[in-house]
Amino acid sequence: MQVISFNEMYISELQEARSFEAQLIRALPDMIAKAGDPDLKQALKTHQSETRGHLEHVTEILRRHEASLEEHKDHSMERLLSEADKWADMIEDRDQRDAGIIASAQRIEHYEMAVYGTLAAWAKQLGLGEDEKDLRAILTEEQAADKKLTMLAEKEINPSAT
Repeated sequence: MQVISFNEMYISELQEARSFEAQLIRALPDMIAKAGDPDLKQALKTHQSETRGHLEHVTEILRRHEASLEEHKDHSMERLLSEADKWADMIEDRDQRDAGIIASAQRIEHYEMAVYGTLAAWAKQLGLGEDEKDLRAILTEEQAADKKLTMLAEKEINPSAT
């Protein structure tokens, strides 16, 4: 696909976001199952619910633009999830595995924050106020999830893993 306008670039990136949210929804149950710490399990379950909402919001934005919902497979998320799965399977110690799961989850969160920050900025540039509002709301949830993971890592998980 050849992108010839800023708006087309924006729509294409929204389709990528839809793809990575769908991939994450499929991957989170396995991450939850591999996590040992109850607080980590709960944080991942909460994010699973939020991720479903993110997918719905991105789908709605695409519908507002009458854009295709066809997923463009986001290969970056595919790779991040593959590495997260490999990492969790390599570690036998529960506390160390939980620390690895948090590290993987935060890499994923940071990727999502980068994409949603960019999309919100692009929506603003394009004068798409409703889109910008929705994308900033998703970005805020991603940032909160990242902060929760940092708190869990620093106060509970990492000290137990050392």
